[in-house]
Amino acid sequence: MAKIIIVGGGIAGLSAGIYALKAGYEAEIYEKNPLVGGECMGWNRKGYHIDNCIHWLTGTDPKTGLWEVWKTVGAIDENTEYAKTSKFYSSRAEGREVTLWNDLDKTEKELIAESPEDEEEIKKFIQHVRYAEDCVIPSIKPLDMMGMRDYIEMGKGMANMPKVMKEYGKINCFELGKRFKSPVIRKMMSDYLPGEYTAYSLIVSYATMTSGNGNIPMKGSLAMSLRIAERFKEMGGVIHTATPVSEIVIKGKKTEGIKLEDGSFIPADFVISAVDTDFLFGRLIDRKYMPKDLVKAYEKRDAYPVTTGFQVAYAIDDTFSGEDTIFFDCEPMQIGTRTFSRLSVKNYAYDKSFAPEGKAVLQANLIQTDADYEYWASLSKEEYRAKKEELTSMITDRIVKEFPELAGKIELLDSWSPMTYNRYCNAYHGSYMGFVTTVGNKQMRFKGVVKGVDNLYVAGQWVMSPGGLPIAVVSGKFAVQRILKKAGKSILI
Repeated sequence: MAKIIIVGGGIAGLSAGIYALKAGYEAEIYEKNPLVGGECMGWNRKGYHIDNCIHWLTGTDPKTGLWEVWKTVGAIDENTEYAKTSKFYSSRAEGREVTLWNDLDKTEKELIAESPEDEEEIKKFIQHVRYAEDCVIPSIKPLDMMGMRDYIEMGKGMANMPKVMKEYGKINCFELGKRFKSPVIRKMMSDYLPGEYTAYSLIVSYATMTSGNGNIPMKGSLAMSLRIAERFKEMGGVIHTATPVSEIVIKGKKTEGIKLEDGSFIPADFVISAVDTDFLFGRLIDRKYMPKDLVKAYEKRDAYPVTTGFQVAYAIDDTFSGEDTIFFDCEPMQIGTRTFSRLSVKNYAYDKSFAPEGKAVLQANLIQTDADYEYWASLSKEEYRAKKEELTSMITDRIVKEFPELAGKIELLDSWSPMTYNRYCNAYHGSYMGFVTTVGNKQMRFKGVVKGVDNLYVAGQWVMSPGGLPIAVVSGKFAVQRILKKAGKSILI
């Protein structure tokens, strides 16, 4: 039986392993960290659980093909319990607050009441969110393996998406905000996603929530990763944790296997890389193998930025009135060359398993980009520690000023920066998503094959923008389908 070695035990690697076993291959996963999950992760502090990935899980609607993929890998099923949340997020500015509710009618009514002069633009926004509710992520097979019939069927299901792209595909979130007269609605449009994101990205994200296809599984991100890992092991797969790989060994036009950091060589018939592509091309194999489109994305930092964050977690009383995610203005904070005057907090009180009785976890996020990562990376260990403590203190002060009811009732649990993602996951510039699609630049996408190496494949969120968990899980499946196609076998798994 042919063996597939998978480098990286995140969602993409676990997915690739499960689909490899389904396809009749042996499969082994090598993961550098003590736990699988990659960036789909959480950890414990002082008796609390900090969840650090799933804001919503696209693919929770059983009518979608993506749901079938999540079910196959063991992430969710018909009995999965989801958080009872009612909104996407809220935004505050100049003493006003507005919300993007999961109920679109409620959102429309609230926004028009807030700003009657924006009624026409609000109704247009709401209508296009309804159009985008039909948007799906291809999950049956890769786009390049689709035939005409596949494209026709996919087109039928997303017949309204061209309307969304026509209206919001050539502007970014900042420009979308400028269409509104209301200051708070303006800020809301560029709060959740960085302002450079194309406006349709916000429309589609919000539509995922309003359509019921973006729920939050209870117990959090780490629990979901461990469920998937358990499914892989039950099927006969082997996971090697705390076992970093130093090289994918290439001889001629084939990979012969992998070399571990301890010098051991592990032979393989096929290798699937499910690690950050910046780490793959340049660390595990030569940079010369990187696809041209990917090279372009790494070189053009303004055109293809990445998103990360400086985050702080707190213990609070579960009586805190803030529900889910709220963005608000705050006293400016300087990090390197950039100044920030807007902050968000997310209340995790919806999941009682994260905290002792009567308590909850509150998490703050200061959105960061490439420039911020470079600043953090430039610091010495002592400077980094001092700046991290200083910024954590500033964020805490600003939260208490915005929510005075938390005074004396908020306890620091942990804080982490873009460097944390880089250290733990080899994440490029600390990114927890793939490349941002900006206006005027085509979406980053490549096939997940390595030209010049016949039996090496690539999975992970970096194969297609915007990345995230849905791209990761389907890319693992797609990598195995490419192996099956090359072997002349059916790719339907």
